[in-house]
Parts: sequence; structure tokens; C-alpha cells
Amino acid sequence: MTSIFDTESALAIARRGLMLVLSSPSGAGKSTIARNLLESDPRFSLSVSVTTRKRRASEIDGVHYRFIDLAEFERMRAGDALLEWAEVHGNFYGTPRDAAEKAMREGGDMLFDIDYQGALQLQEQAKADIVSIFILPPSMAELKARLLRRAEDSGETIAVRLKNARVEIERWRDYDYVVINDDLDRAFSAVRSIINAERLRRDRRPGLFDFTAALLAEEID
Repeated sequence: MTSIFDTESALAIARRGLMLVLSSPSGAGKSTIARNLLESDPRFSLSVSVTTRKRRASEIDGVHYRFIDLAEFERMRAGDALLEWAEVHGNFYGTPRDAAEKAMREGGDMLFDIDYQGALQLQEQAKADIVSIFILPPSMAELKARLLRRAEDSGETIAVRLKNARVEIERWRDYDYVVINDDLDRAFSAVRSIINAERLRRDRRPGLFDFTAALLAEEID
């Protein structure tokens, strides 16, 4: 069965990879959508951020984040080893530069599960390569319910996340696309449609020059 992500795969037209940015307030579903993308689309690799935040019980170091101390984070930041960085909920997050640049050089797509601060920095550095999507919850009440169901944060931490969610939601206009996650399947389908359309953009497919030249040179008996 052909995957929804196999568009034009048989033609092998050279293309430039894209940087897909997913952002949302905590609990709106961006991490679940990101995980589903990685499981269903082999062309994506995840940009694993470094963070000074403490690891949650469900998280694996090097898979969800690289958990480092503040001193190491400051060394990376000072050494220009971070493509972007931000302070969120009193903790620092950043994207290692080397992995992202390697993926783009090889024509792969890189997935960024980051907040609006990091998204703005990436857009400043690589605007032509960025496709940004903001995930909204259907309501603030549902957002709170999801955070409570996750049962990984204290009541105080949840209160901070809900307060910061309002600040984050105010930045929805900074994104190319906005998806409301009232149903995970529908939201994921919308994200996949965006990716398919962006991959077919003319300016992301330099191989079309050779393809159309060969097409026009083809002789028909």
C-alpha cells in the first residue's frame, strides 16, 4: 500500500529538505503529533533538544531530550553550538546546530518540537527552509484536563503551564499554519496535508530543472 508520504517517490526528483516546526502550549498535543510523524514518515528525523529541565519518568535521555546541566548549556551557547535556544518555565532548551545542518545537507527533513521563542529564532536564520505549525487546544478547560491526565507535573507546575499557555497562544500569528487539536486523528491528518503540499513547492525541488529539461528533450515517435 502506498503511503500518504510517498508523493513522487518513484521519480526521485532531487529536493531540498524542510525544517518543520511544531509548537503549542504544554498539553495541546504537539509531542504526540511529532511522535506519530516520526513513526509514519521515514524522511523525518527529530531534532533532539538539549535541556536543563529534570527528566520526567516517561522520558529517555537522548530520545526525548538530552538532559544537561546549566554549565554545559552555557558552554554550548557561548560556543555557537546551538541553532536556537530559549528559557521556558525557568529551564533552558536549545537545538544543537550540527545535527540540523547535517540533515539539511543530505536533503532530509528535520522536525523541531519547540516553543515560539525557538521558532522565531529559526525563522530568522533559515526562513526559506521553515514550515511552522502552531497546535491549539480546543479550550483552556480541555488543556487543563490534559495536563492533569498526564499526571507528571505538580499542581504548582500545572498552574504555571496554564498561565504561560496564554502567553504562548498569543503568538499564533507568527506561524504559517494553525491546527486546532480537538481530535488527534483530524489534527494529524491536517499536519500531514500541510507537509505534502510544502514538499511539492517548486522552490523546494531543484531537481525539477533537470526533469523538465529531459522531458522537453524527449523525442516521441
